[in-house]
Amino acid sequence: MEFTTKQRAYLKSIAQKLEPVFQVGKGGVSDTQIKAIDDYLKAHEIVKIAVLGNSLYSANEAAAEIAGAINADVVQVIGSKAVLFKRNAQKPVIELPKKAKKQL
Repeated sequence: MEFTTKQRAYLKSIAQKLEPVFQVGKGGVSDTQIKAIDDYLKAHEIVKIAVLGNSLYSANEAAAEIAGAINADVVQVIGSKAVLFKRNAQKPVIELPKKAKKQL
């Protein structure tokens, strides 16, 4: 999903208040962890993930791998934390700002 600047800023403002729910450690990203993150996103649509210092992954690598596996979007990566977003088509939780109409 392509975000407008306003939409990305809105998601970042929500994520700022969140604590990391999942951690990626030296074991890397497991299938069980990916499934748990996907289930969490179905209920909440946004999640913050922490990548521990002993991990072989950087936060960018972990976020990209997880997002690719569950078809989510990486909202931002700051330091060792990443924020992912995945829209729940049946029951949307987060109301994104509308995209502006293009003027001719």
